[in-house]
Amino acid sequence: MDDQSGKRRLEALDMSAKLGSKEYDARLGAVQLRFRQIQQAYLNSKEKAVVVFEGWDAAGKGGAIRRMAAVMDPRGFKVWPIAAPTPTELSHHYLARFWSRLPAKGEIAVFDRSWYGRVLVERVEGFASEPEWRRAYDEINGFEKLLVDDGVKIAKIFLYIDRDEQLDRFERRLHDPLKRWKLSYEDFRNRDKWDEYLTVADDMLDRTDTAAAPWTVIAANSKKYARVTALETIADRLSAGVNLAPAELDPELEKRFTAEIAAAKPG
Repeated sequence: MDDQSGKRRLEALDMSAKLGSKEYDARLGAVQLRFRQIQQAYLNSKEKAVVVFEGWDAAGKGGAIRRMAAVMDPRGFKVWPIAAPTPTELSHHYLARFWSRLPAKGEIAVFDRSWYGRVLVERVEGFASEPEWRRAYDEINGFEKLLVDDGVKIAKIFLYIDRDEQLDRFERRLHDPLKRWKLSYEDFRNRDKWDEYLTVADDMLDRTDTAAAPWTVIAANSKKYARVTALETIADRLSAGVNLAPAELDPELEKRFTAEIAAAKPG
């Protein structure tokens, strides 16, 4: 949807937002501590959550996810990088492949791209017919409402960078032997269809920004600003209504460990 100036939603973002290194380090450390508290609370209370990352190529989705994963116990945390569906997956409803990836009680599942591919790349590239992608908005909203009604907390993040910033990041990847693997011919295809992707992304945000599962759209030209803003938003969503106080230690267990430790010490 256009704003009052006539710009599309993503184009109207203030791309100048930045964050200094000192503030970034402080806020990153604070939000990572919150994630540790959130996970221990989930493991005790059996809460469950889904985190969705969408956005432009090279916008920083992976960097944000890595900072979250760095402080999580993998037994209750899973990252799902979503690529094109396999032939077997294509033989089923497009949402089917996501059901098996949903979190169990006590778990947090992060989707690096998601079911929104139906109304983004599949719409632009013609992999979904017009009737298919048009009805997908209601299907997705219904799917997410079903999850929320089942007790799943949902955080949805969309990261946007402008054309110049994206090309600059592609150039840095090109000259970094450890990051070249991220580049593909699809990057050129997507840049060639920049305006089309702007249109379908705006449509998606307008039609799937619901009370049950709202979007947070972030101007991501500054990696540090975008990363911390995304992580703080996720922490807020995942901690809402959750008691983050550490669980009380079983007195008998504490007594047993105390005695074991004392017995093992010399003298």
